[in-house]
Amino acid sequence: MLLFMRSLFILICSCGLAIGWGGFAGFAVVPSAQAVNPIAQTPALELQATQIYYQEDLDLLVFEQQLNGNVGSTLAQPVGQLNGAPVLGYVFPTSLKSEDVSFNSIDGIVALAVTSHPDFDDTPLWDEDNDRNYENDGMVWHTHWVVLTSDDRVPGGLSVQEFSQGDARVVLPPTNPGMAMYMDSPGFAVVTAQNMLRVLVPAQRINHVTNFNFDAVTAYMEVNTSDVDRPLLGVYEVYSIASGDLSLPYTVQGRNH
Repeated sequence: MLLFMRSLFILICSCGLAIGWGGFAGFAVVPSAQAVNPIAQTPALELQATQIYYQEDLDLLVFEQQLNGNVGSTLAQPVGQLNGAPVLGYVFPTSLKSEDVSFNSIDGIVALAVTSHPDFDDTPLWDEDNDRNYENDGMVWHTHWVVLTSDDRVPGGLSVQEFSQGDARVVLPPTNPGMAMYMDSPGFAVVTAQNMLRVLVPAQRINHVTNFNFDAVTAYMEVNTSDVDRPLLGVYEVYSIASGDLSLPYTVQGRNH
């Protein structure tokens, strides 16, 4: 899995988001970069299929993953602090441009991540469990746009692209959670039913782009606030890849109703 994640970004940069990459080359994993709170793979993290379809009458895209087990039956356990906080993700790497999701132009791969993390809430504008407390919903599955970048400091080979506070070049949508990395909390509806995960994305929210390539991944990430040699949010384990090789072979399908 590390092999695939490493190769993805290298070839995105060299091929300009071309599809159908090959020639993978391995890399060394630094022992000190192992996850603090790893989570074992379960059927709930094993992909069976994925699709994105565009429902024209509603101008809506539906991002979908089908798992071997029930979505949510595997959850991260809290550690009681932000440093080392575990994050589980159902992720859709795409060929969308960063500008399509309201970031400035930046190299990397734009991904829609559906995440759950019990130790913090990073969707300050949304109350996912409808209890009128906007600060306690981290465990509830919710969405983020992120820009992923190559990062050899973590076993998964990727992290969310960071930036320096005050960098005038950085553009973030107003729904961002206030962290120094390319992340947004768009508040898209997440619908789960047994082994099916669906995210409802209005086409207007991605610059009306309805023709792009994508893949699906399940992964374990972790927050780091103490080690300068690791990223703020890195990928530590890739459990399952829909295509098997992260080649982004899937395309958006159309539906009239």
